[in-house]
Amino acid sequence: MGKAVRLDKFLADAGSGTRSEVKKLIQKGKVMVNGSAAKRPEQKITEEDEVSVNGEAVAAAPEFEYFLLHKPAGCVSATEDAREKTVMEYVPSKRKGLFPVGRLDKDTEGLLLITDDGALAHELLSPKKHVEKTYFARVSGIVTQEDVLAMEKGVDIGEEKLTLPARLEILRTEQEAGGGMSEVSLTICEGKFHQVKRMMEAVGKQVVYLKRISMGPLTLPEDLERGECRPLTSEELEKLKSR
Repeated sequence: MGKAVRLDKFLADAGSGTRSEVKKLIQKGKVMVNGSAAKRPEQKITEEDEVSVNGEAVAAAPEFEYFLLHKPAGCVSATEDAREKTVMEYVPSKRKGLFPVGRLDKDTEGLLLITDDGALAHELLSPKKHVEKTYFARVSGIVTQEDVLAMEKGVDIGEEKLTLPARLEILRTEQEAGGGMSEVSLTICEGKFHQVKRMMEAVGKQVVYLKRISMGPLTLPEDLERGECRPLTSEELEKLKSR
């Protein structure tokens, strides 16, 4: 915390309560600054000040928070929605300003980064950066080597230009009566609306299940269950910021 901030904001960001709850603590004389009872919620403090609540020291909250969510199907990638459950309901933080970096469709599962670091989010989402995203997809139809080559060249999904080159890997195919089924891995470096689904449709296949496995240097941990959300590890954050 390099600059002076309001005491109530400092405490709220540090998890001591909501702004209104913190103000009540201050009014009751429960908050101490440098050994003296704080009088006003708007009192300015800096990182040199020692703050405690009910006798327990309060450390400054980190400048930004970063969470890794294994998004389940059935919720939308938004901060709020009057009709739908949002991904924010899975985040173990009351901090204001958190948001999902990019979006996954309501029926799509997998890795989603949640943060309040706008600059980092811009780096990951900027079309100029070409950040790779890998998806596991189950599709109707038999994916072929011709499809693999088509993805490498770019396919027509109804935009002005073909998609940028993408890597399609065939994991499994299964012939069935009336067609068949394939499981594939697709790595793209764009983020157009419904892009994976539209790309598979361009080669005559329909996505029936979709899960994001990775985004940039972040990979969905195998032990993170659907609906689970945890802070990034220091190693993950270092990779993310040094990319």
